[in-house]
Amino acid sequence: MKKILVHERFKQDWIQVLTHIANLFFEDSKLYESIEDPDLSVHFQYKQENNCYSTACQLEVDGKTFYSTYSKQYDNDGNDREQNIRMKRALSHVLLDVLEQYTGITQQWGILTGVRPTKLYHKLRKQGLARDDINEVLKKDFRVSDEKITLLNSIVERQLTTIPDLDEIGKEVSVYIGVPFCPTKCAYCTFPAYAIAPNRKTGRVASFLDALHIEMREIGKWLKEHDMKVTSIYWGGGTPTSIEAEEMDALYQTMYESFPNPENIREITVEAGRPDTITPEKLAVLKKWGIDRISVNPQSYTDETLKAIGRHHSVRETIDKFWLARNSGMNNINMDLIIGLPNEGIEEFRHSLNETEKLMPESLTVHTLSFKRASEMTKNKDKYKVADRATVARMMEMAQEWTRANGYHPYYLYRQKNILGNLENVGYSKPGEESIYNIVIMEEVQTIVGIGCGAASKFVNPETGAITQYYNPKEPFQYIASFEGAIEKKIEMLDQLYGVELKK
Repeated sequence: MKKILVHERFKQDWIQVLTHIANLFFEDSKLYESIEDPDLSVHFQYKQENNCYSTACQLEVDGKTFYSTYSKQYDNDGNDREQNIRMKRALSHVLLDVLEQYTGITQQWGILTGVRPTKLYHKLRKQGLARDDINEVLKKDFRVSDEKITLLNSIVERQLTTIPDLDEIGKEVSVYIGVPFCPTKCAYCTFPAYAIAPNRKTGRVASFLDALHIEMREIGKWLKEHDMKVTSIYWGGGTPTSIEAEEMDALYQTMYESFPNPENIREITVEAGRPDTITPEKLAVLKKWGIDRISVNPQSYTDETLKAIGRHHSVRETIDKFWLARNSGMNNINMDLIIGLPNEGIEEFRHSLNETEKLMPESLTVHTLSFKRASEMTKNKDKYKVADRATVARMMEMAQEWTRANGYHPYYLYRQKNILGNLENVGYSKPGEESIYNIVIMEEVQTIVGIGCGAASKFVNPETGAITQYYNPKEPFQYIASFEGAIEKKIEMLDQLYGVELKK
């Protein structure tokens, strides 16, 4: 961990932002007001005068000194919150600059440390800025590189083609349904995913499914009563194909019976990510209910890697299950690859791309490995050797080159903390095969009602864009014990959001 001495006393939210900037360069860092023998020492100067925000930063490290200044003139005073954001942004500029000088690393995302860069783009677009003006803001105010700006332009264009009414879709809702079971838990995973076999023995799988049926019916009842249109439904988890075919069949019947106007739902996706859960019987159930958008996720086409990360399927099984799904009528298949998995480098990733080319799924999501705090991989980092920054950057370039050459277009993007190389996760698809749900969840343009274990609900005000979140319990036992209260809370929040008079 890098210990950084900051000679000024800053507010906690300023310290938090500056720590995020420092962590772009170092695996871990902490800012101190007072500490002996710091690794780096920084002095800041800052002032606000006539709507001009000026900052300076001097970095002292290893007997060397690095210096940077920045200023930005605004057209208006701004409220207290806006003034605070402006100063944090100005301080981020100079800290980023001196750390780039010191390390020789250029951060292509500039001072952006949030999850959704495209959301910022859409915000600027809705303010009436033309593309060139948006590009200028991203470059000057946020230090985003030309390469990443080009990527954002391509993604936003594809999103608006896929959902022409993107700016109006807040009048509808989408639904996420979480099934928290998997054959095993992967080493990098922090999703609510629990091994299904022991939960089956204790009866928790059956009890969970009973509760899930009730939650779907109750939420669906509210949606019907208030004539809400459902844009998309996404079955995630966990792996929702971990349960038996007849259990899936019963859930889909409840879904179609409960939600309003199912024939008008634009998209239903089932995350069948673990190939070892896919069977002819389960595919027949999907086909029965008209669902043909699924995921079959290899993550890697190297068997040794799959074993290292805790996936109990082989590369051969991934390929076989892909063709089983395709021949069963699955016409929109997504596959995931992860850049930077343990012991993988350029050659292993090239092999994964070559194998993907033999299958040509409708969409390919390229993730960059992220060390999530609660994952097995993060808790035992010494056990997992991963690629360096230059290697993962080259692998991302390979993914861009491969998708471009094979007719795929980027259509959504998100980033994570502690992501290798300060890169991103990008969803690519063939034209017309984009996932509506992936776009609306990433851009936060409409309410997502979360149902099931670990499901997150995001209540998005269609007028202001303000977001309120509510989380169902992650652990199956806790969900079973408290799902009725969760239903009541979400219905209350829906009533408040859409101006419905609360029941006495």
